[in-house]
Amino acid sequence: QESAKRALEIAACGFHNVIMVGPPGSGKTMLAQRLPTILPPLTEEEALEVTKIYSSAGLLPKGGGIVEERPFRAPHHSISLAGMVGGTSNPRPGEISLAHNGILFLDEFPEFRRDVLEALRQPMEDGTLVISRAHGSIRFPARFMLVASMNPCPCGYLGDTRKACTCSPYQIERYFSKISGPILDRIDIQIEVPRLETDTLIKSNPGERSESIRERIKKAREFQAYRFKEGFRFNGLMGPNELKKYCKLTPSVQSLLREIVDKFHLSARSYDKLLKLARTIADLGESELIREEDILEAIQYRVLDRKYWEKRFS
Repeated sequence: QESAKRALEIAACGFHNVIMVGPPGSGKTMLAQRLPTILPPLTEEEALEVTKIYSSAGLLPKGGGIVEERPFRAPHHSISLAGMVGGTSNPRPGEISLAHNGILFLDEFPEFRRDVLEALRQPMEDGTLVISRAHGSIRFPARFMLVASMNPCPCGYLGDTRKACTCSPYQIERYFSKISGPILDRIDIQIEVPRLETDTLIKSNPGERSESIRERIKKAREFQAYRFKEGFRFNGLMGPNELKKYCKLTPSVQSLLREIVDKFHLSARSYDKLLKLARTIADLGESELIREEDILEAIQYRVLDRKYWEKRFS
């Protein structure tokens, strides 16, 4: 699963939201659970923000103290709207805010209630969550990295080499329709995680150590912190104006990008996501310029648009 690990490294570096699609047993959950091991430690400012949230939720350990580990929240797909966003009668942070400055892992993504998934839209856009009450509203910070995972179909075995899929085309389309266009628009990285064959598992070499990956991410994040002095820190948070300013392209890269846009019929949103990813990949390669190889790698993490969702959102 080296390609999936690489995609998650890019996601961790640029704070890109990611969705993994693969059959049961392909390792999606394990990959997500390992993600905190390659994230840099909380900064002092981030730790204070997280501590305040956990204090208001009554989740600080006995004796108090500062929260030092990045949050990793993994609510079950049966969670209620109140559990996800927080209570309204007695305002307390929900899972979305408890994941602030960390990871919100949603396994079995399409199985979450529609209103629960749609509640992600505002915090994914601006990093805050507003809970309305009869006598006003309360705003909680909610800048998280979404890591979602799902099967390729309701039975889970579409395209699997060991077990035949039993789903009809209608069932598969209905399954994917549970994820709305606005939510998908906010996810930069889409990757397939196939089941590994037994021979591959036996012959595979141990992967790169988390410490070396974390150091690479730390260095690339320092590039971003130096680049962005307007209040945000990550490539994944760039808007159109920042893309124009920080993603300068050489003529050869522009030509390649035009070719890719024409070949894959990319929308304006998909084009922007591609640039964000390429910027992060270049940062990991310690390159000030976005190179052709950065663009070519970035497009690999956008192909699910065409395979699964293109007909619905084109």
